[in-house]
Amino acid sequence: MNKRIVFCGTPEIASQVLKSLYQNGYQIECVYTQPPVASYRGQKINKSAVHLISETLNLPVRTPASLNNEEEKIFLKNLNLALCVTIAYGQILKKDFLNIPKYGWVNVHYSLLPKFRGASPVQRAIMEGETTTGISIMQMNEGIDTGSICNQYSINILDNENSEELASRLSTLASEKILENIDDIFKGKAIFKEQDHSKATYAKKIDKSEGKISWNNDTAKKIIGKINGLYPFPGAFFIYKGERIKILKAELSSTEGNPGLILNDNFEIGCAKNSIKILEIQRQGKKVQKIAEFMLGTQMKKGINLKDA
Repeated sequence: MNKRIVFCGTPEIASQVLKSLYQNGYQIECVYTQPPVASYRGQKINKSAVHLISETLNLPVRTPASLNNEEEKIFLKNLNLALCVTIAYGQILKKDFLNIPKYGWVNVHYSLLPKFRGASPVQRAIMEGETTTGISIMQMNEGIDTGSICNQYSINILDNENSEELASRLSTLASEKILENIDDIFKGKAIFKEQDHSKATYAKKIDKSEGKISWNNDTAKKIIGKINGLYPFPGAFFIYKGERIKILKAELSSTEGNPGLILNDNFEIGCAKNSIKILEIQRQGKKVQKIAEFMLGTQMKKGINLKDA
């Protein structure tokens, strides 16, 4: 039986699944990932997490700026593929590419579709205060996460969990579940059901500006959602005397006070509703600090209102 696979993915969440496929004996003919990117000073070329793990596993890697070209189409056709598997690859494919493998293209998306289609489902789930999320294994089509679903698997979002932690747990789940789904596809047992498109929501790409905290307008719960959802990048932040201060970890507090006001020496800050207690913080261009260490050297003290600074 033809079980030849091509894998397409880019970030760390995809590399874990690729490693699982490799370790479980699947015949990976080639890996596609986004091209290496030069650092902002041009002194270093940064390869994607999938690129790096592929090299470690001695898997051939291709990095076209766009997969939708004649050269890649011919290359894929010549592989006589059974299936293509994608996770966070970052490209939308044309119909003539989708028809190349015998069983088509299967995508693992990190949400319970049709909820949170798009680029940032893990971050958006946390930012919007969801308590449950999961993965969807779906047949790819020409839309953005609109294909028919084979299986879905849900997990609870843990209290104060950040997007890096949640994505890691979802990757562990995907690494396990993709194996049985591929086997069912190869055996002709997989059943794909169309999504209820009327219930679709979208997780648009994160913009750095979304991380800015408005002490006057954002509730404590919303700020915690920003801090956890945007960790580690781009991060939630506030501006103090022209300096961008990033909050990496915080928790809800029961202390009451005016929005933006530093309420005590524990660095609890009033919000539009309720307050937060900051646990880890990072000044611009500096190392991450626990709040006790930060308080020793800062001018931000009890009684200062950050929204006025």
